[in-house]
Amino acid sequence: MSKSQHPTQLGFYLIKKTQVYVWQILQSIQLWYQRINKSWLRKNSFMCLFLVGIFLCMGVAACSENSLGSKDDIKLRLVSFSVTKAAHDQIIPKFVEKWKQEHNQNVTFDQSYGGSGAQTAAIIAGEQEADIVHLALPLDVNKIQQAGLIKSGWEIKSPRSGIVSKSVAAIVTREGNPKGIKSWEDLAKDGVKVIAANPKTSGIAIWEFLAFWGSITLTGGDEAAALDYVTKVYKNIPVLTKDAREASDLFFQQNQGDVLINYENEVILAEKNGKKLPYVVPQVNISIDNPVAVVDKYVDKHGTRKVAQAFVDFLYSTEAQREFAKLQYRPVNPTVTQEVASQYPQIQTLFTSQDFGGWDNIQKKFFGDGAIFDKIQAAKKT
Repeated sequence: MSKSQHPTQLGFYLIKKTQVYVWQILQSIQLWYQRINKSWLRKNSFMCLFLVGIFLCMGVAACSENSLGSKDDIKLRLVSFSVTKAAHDQIIPKFVEKWKQEHNQNVTFDQSYGGSGAQTAAIIAGEQEADIVHLALPLDVNKIQQAGLIKSGWEIKSPRSGIVSKSVAAIVTREGNPKGIKSWEDLAKDGVKVIAANPKTSGIAIWEFLAFWGSITLTGGDEAAALDYVTKVYKNIPVLTKDAREASDLFFQQNQGDVLINYENEVILAEKNGKKLPYVVPQVNISIDNPVAVVDKYVDKHGTRKVAQAFVDFLYSTEAQREFAKLQYRPVNPTVTQEVASQYPQIQTLFTSQDFGGWDNIQKKFFGDGAIFDKIQAAKKT
């Protein structure tokens, strides 16, 4: 049997295999019946039935051992947002080794990385049959749930309300910071070109928008002031990229823009890779919470629920969370959080999605058709 057979094909295979075993056993029983003394058979009919039952059970067990319990390779499909690849490249081999030791089964991963919004749309459209999603924000998992692919209550099936990695927003400037960028306020200055992603396709872009808005409304300003400020910032964005990775490439590789808004962990990773550019982590900031979830429809279709859930659980382990921390994500495992706390700048005012009324309200108020973001984009064009 091929290791990549569809579950339906597997079912037919098991039926055929069972038929072969049962037929072989019946033939054995027939030969045994022909050879034994018939008078003994009449006197010991109960014993004969018992022995026949034993033979059949042995046959079914043999079939099970050679098919249902086989250790064929299993493939997991992981769909994630663009900047998590470096972390998963370290974590996945550890999980594969652990599963092999404990279950004597090889696990391979089919991985896809891209803008969180675009990945979500592809899953909902059936273009990506993800067993596991690790996305940029809970709003995207909620959309997949609303499409009927994930069961309600996904956030309570995993530790930490389904949040597996965290970060905050950072402002990267050019060497020497020639535009004097020190805070969110400075992004609205005339002549400052900001590189940022599109909230319609990218998770980080939604976090960016909320960071802009919250820097006003959660520090004493009203919504009119927030709208004026955020409109000015978006007028300073010459082009909206589809995701965080494309924004980074535009800034670092193509040398465009004066300022890049990105995840704190992504900025530090770039620095470790030799791109030493100044950056600021604003003291008023948003907790960027990245969720993970099993996609119920597809794990049931693929027969991968057990191993998919095990991988999700592994992401919360001390071992995996240390890998996230090495790449400057803010871990959610308490042990690892304590180990690395001194590595991160302290945030004076850290707000969350709940300060905006939760994700349903955020989507409706800011990012739905004709909502605040669309109005800001329209104002930008005029």
